[in-house]
Amino acid sequence: MTVLDFDGIPFDPVPAPGAPAGANAGVQSARRGWGPEPGTDTEYRSVTDTGTGTDTNGDGVIGGDSVYSAGRLGGTERNPSPTGVGDVAHDAIGTSDGVVARNVASGSGGNVVHNAVGGPDRDVVRTAVGELRAGVVEAHRAALAAQVALQRAIWQRYGPPSAHEVAPPLSPSRAASHPGTSSAPEDAFKPPARSAVTHLDLSALRRLATADIAGVFGPGYRRGTAEVTARLAATSPLVLTGVERIELRGGGKGLVVATFDGDPRAAVVQAAEVFALYTGMWLCLSHGDLVSAVGMDAEGENISGTVEFVVTRIDLVPRPHVTGSARVSGVADTVEVTVAVVEPAGASVGPGAAATGLLLNEFHMTHLSRGDQAIAMGPEFAEYTGVRATRLPTGGLLLVDRVIEFDGERGRLDSASYTTEYDSPADSWYYADTANDSMPHFVYMETSLQAALLMGYYAGPTLTQAGTTLSLRNLGGTATVLRQVDLRDATIEQSSRLLSTTILPGSSLQTFDYTLSVDGEPFYRGETMFGYFSDQALANQTGLDAGKTKPAWLSENPSAAVRSVDVAARRADPSAPLCARRNLTLIDSVDVVDGGGEFGEGYLHSLRVIDPSDWYFARHFHLDPVIPGSLGVESVIHAIQEWMLDAGYADTMTDPVFRIPRDIAFSWRYRGQFLPTDGTVELEAHIKSVTRTRDGVVVVADGSLWKPGLRIYELLDLAVELTDRKVTR
Repeated sequence: MTVLDFDGIPFDPVPAPGAPAGANAGVQSARRGWGPEPGTDTEYRSVTDTGTGTDTNGDGVIGGDSVYSAGRLGGTERNPSPTGVGDVAHDAIGTSDGVVARNVASGSGGNVVHNAVGGPDRDVVRTAVGELRAGVVEAHRAALAAQVALQRAIWQRYGPPSAHEVAPPLSPSRAASHPGTSSAPEDAFKPPARSAVTHLDLSALRRLATADIAGVFGPGYRRGTAEVTARLAATSPLVLTGVERIELRGGGKGLVVATFDGDPRAAVVQAAEVFALYTGMWLCLSHGDLVSAVGMDAEGENISGTVEFVVTRIDLVPRPHVTGSARVSGVADTVEVTVAVVEPAGASVGPGAAATGLLLNEFHMTHLSRGDQAIAMGPEFAEYTGVRATRLPTGGLLLVDRVIEFDGERGRLDSASYTTEYDSPADSWYYADTANDSMPHFVYMETSLQAALLMGYYAGPTLTQAGTTLSLRNLGGTATVLRQVDLRDATIEQSSRLLSTTILPGSSLQTFDYTLSVDGEPFYRGETMFGYFSDQALANQTGLDAGKTKPAWLSENPSAAVRSVDVAARRADPSAPLCARRNLTLIDSVDVVDGGGEFGEGYLHSLRVIDPSDWYFARHFHLDPVIPGSLGVESVIHAIQEWMLDAGYADTMTDPVFRIPRDIAFSWRYRGQFLPTDGTVELEAHIKSVTRTRDGVVVVADGSLWKPGLRIYELLDLAVELTDRKVTR
């Protein structure tokens, strides 16, 4: 077991029996069952050796005894405020009409205000901030609730569909490729299921009308033994006679071209329903039904013709839905239509309830990334909706799909094991943008780390510090590629273990290990540490060098002979091989010192201006934008790759490709983050070794990254392989 460290102190992720997690003297680890029994009040003390004094809820103490008030988990009150201002009650489930009310404040302060230090002026400021925050939260929730209410009204208007046949259980299988499609945009909707089917005859449409969706589109549309309730034409007679074309990204976001005979209004709705069934969005709510809203008169003259439905919007938040424009032959105007998947009135859609047999699925992941955290994680997390809090990334950086198994429980912070899955379609944006033969290195890191943090967060470390805004940051780890495998169209199984949790005033630390597998065979393994930090803790970061300035090697060797590799110019050539492009444009030039660096094997340096509009700030994280640490690692990899090409290592190869070499353990440490306002990212890499292999060359390097004046990333034994694919086939 690798021993990690936190700020220079060794930190054993697996403590000795009876010892607290972590090697930090005087810090008491969170124990099993941190929360009180239902309907009771309990205090837990986290004792440090740095001073004395008591802080209720632990949000203002530098040292001393900290009391974390757990409140009443069995009732509605969970955050009793010591100030008497703005006590918060949390409705655990919601109202009967499906519109959830979760943050009802009494008193003048809005949200809970915890005042540990400071005088009356600070009280006023914090109360004002609380009111502002409460307003933002309620506005966000109101928008979500309004959309849910609209979908509910549609459902009530049409009523539940009649009973129908259920397809027999089918074995799950790997997500099917979608042939004939180009690379998806980074922000493209990722459907929960995919099919190679591109057209449907009348017989197939009739099977969709009996809910035999897996029989039509394939076994990937069946998860376990859950009863299928969504079906085509549940509220009107089937009028479609065939589907000539169905394309996942036709017209930009999706396309259905169908023939019909009957009511054109029904044809418009059913064309949209076909696309909703085709994307598998109903899998997210296994007891949900399709409901629709269409901008067309209820009464229509029966005709025969063609309907073309073009998707304009598709999402899983607040409920799975697709919206588009339809053109009907014989009808002059374009018709707007929305089809949504809505659960029965009063049904829960939270963890374990939305889909039979799954604790969390794509629906919950999307809500955790940018929606309602009470839906994603449970009612205890309602206070985190609409504010800066721990989240998964969004868009093309959301790299975990489902929780298959979870051996743990809410409030148990010392250990848990779980299995998650991530589908990696061949048209994923990162395959097109990388210079690698298969999946880029940053996706290996991101998908494994997201899987780890997901259930660590679900266990509830932030719930021990109610009222404190805590942001999640990765602190470091180590990982090794066990075997090289093409991951296009693979479903990656992520087996993770929560090893320990340590609660500190204003922060928490969690350690994990993880293994990624495909078809039961491991290919990547590692360990990592995450931290949850208060605003104060984030503001007081001192980097890797205790706040001291550690200049780059090039700054300390001003007389070194430097030559420059113009990466941007090479990238501008569409035919330039082995070049990272589009969303993986992370460096523009590399300064090289041949024979330089700490090891005398070569030195690389790059400086890039941060553009606050860079795409990843909107993805990582919602309301808390920072550059993903994995993309910092990826930028160093790109510098190494460009150096290898410039050095001529690919010149004699017939079909050169970059890969991540196996059996070389890579480790990283992060002590800070790059913000949109930081100005620049500076990086360097010291080449440690260049090893010739039978088919190519492997380069190993150490690296660092700086924000202005502060070194915040350290990378050790980062390896890149350049090999001749023709030889290794």
